[in-house]
Amino acid sequence: MKTKKNQRWVFNQDIEGEKAGDGVVRKVLAYCDGMMCVENHFEQGAIGKMHNHPHTQITYVASGAFEFTIGDEVKTVKAGDTLLKQDGVMHGCVCLEKGILVDIFTPMREDFVS
Repeated sequence: MKTKKNQRWVFNQDIEGEKAGDGVVRKVLAYCDGMMCVENHFEQGAIGKMHNHPHTQITYVASGAFEFTIGDEVKTVKAGDTLLKQDGVMHGCVCLEKGILVDIFTPMREDFVS
């Protein structure tokens, strides 16, 4: 099942993941016009290619370990860490240890649901 905008209750087990790259599966969770929550499952070695977008994004590392680049900084993050990626800033990652990233976007990512 795909999540609908303004859906009040979103049960993870009911959401179908979609391929977002080699070794990456994305689940769009709850969202409205102003905000969106997305869960990303990474296999070890998978790459979140460098990109930017006109959304502010906070990433919470739910599990695993990742080497992240934000702007010109590179750091290794693990479960419990958070990252702030403001709109327009280049960012990407490499998964060092299989894991899950939870992203919060503001405003929502229309490209993830269209």
